[in-house]
Amino acid sequence: MTHHQIWHAIELFAREHGMSCSGLAKLSGLDPTTFNKSKRKTVFGQPRWPSTNSIAKILAATGAKPQDFFKFVTSDDTGEDKDKK
Repeated sequence: MTHHQIWHAIELFAREHGMSCSGLAKLSGLDPTTFNKSKRKTVFGQPRWPSTNSIAKILAATGAKPQDFFKFVTSDDTGEDKDKK
C-alpha cells in the first residue's frame, strides 16, 4: 500500500459518493482542505498520510464499510508511488 494509492482511493471514494474530496471532508466533519493535494506532502516534501481517524470519519459519514473504501486501494500500472516521480 503506497502513499499514492491511499490518496487515490480517497479521490475515488469521494467520486463514488458523488462529491469532491472537499465535499467528503465537510460531510465527515473535517476541515474542507483535509484531503487537498497541497496537504499530501509536508513543506519539506515528505509524504503526509491521511490519519486513520480521517478514514474512519469518511466511513461513518457515508455509512460505508472499510472494504468499501479499501477496494479502491489497488496498485497502479507500475506499482510505484507516482508522488515520488
